[in-house]
Amino acid sequence: MNELGVVYRKPNQAVSSTGGKSDEQKDLEGDPELVNIEGTVDGSIYRHRAAHYEWMLGVGEPLGLGYNDLGKRRHGTKSTLYFCDELARTYGAEDPWVAEGASFAVENWAAAGFWQDLEDGLVKIKKTRIPNLRLAFFTWHNRVEGQHAGHVMEELEEAYFNPEFDRAKFFQGGREILEAVAAFWDGLESDRVNKNHE
Repeated sequence: MNELGVVYRKPNQAVSSTGGKSDEQKDLEGDPELVNIEGTVDGSIYRHRAAHYEWMLGVGEPLGLGYNDLGKRRHGTKSTLYFCDELARTYGAEDPWVAEGASFAVENWAAAGFWQDLEDGLVKIKKTRIPNLRLAFFTWHNRVEGQHAGHVMEELEEAYFNPEFDRAKFFQGGREILEAVAAFWDGLESDRVNKNHE
């Protein structure tokens, strides 16, 4: 629900105000009216501007990209589409242990530095080439990712002590999604090296 635009809110916390943050601070840290990294969506409110797809449209704007240019399957490369399909297949697996393994693997991969590397690179691009590039989508994800890893560790503990836990299927889900992650990044690298910029 958070990704669809329901803002995280700590229990007993009033809806946030901007707190006097500048536009630059909001871009790097997130606008408190739209995002928070802690809490729950339960009892919170929906804000259209808080939806993650709306954030991505904001990223595309200074690049001259609009709604028809982003998030459409037709724009995906073979490796990107493979990764997306594998996410849907493994996260949505009928077998809960395959799904649990995929979730655990991806969240820990992402928390191991992916978002920080992405943020660091985009900050350099903003400073040197695209000063109006909006970064809040990436900086927010970088800040929240550690919580995701913590949550999946709690889920793993709960799953592991479940009498029906299937270790082989758990590892299967993790291995399959990490192979898809590798295929995605290998595809990006191949496109970069071969200058395949469609």
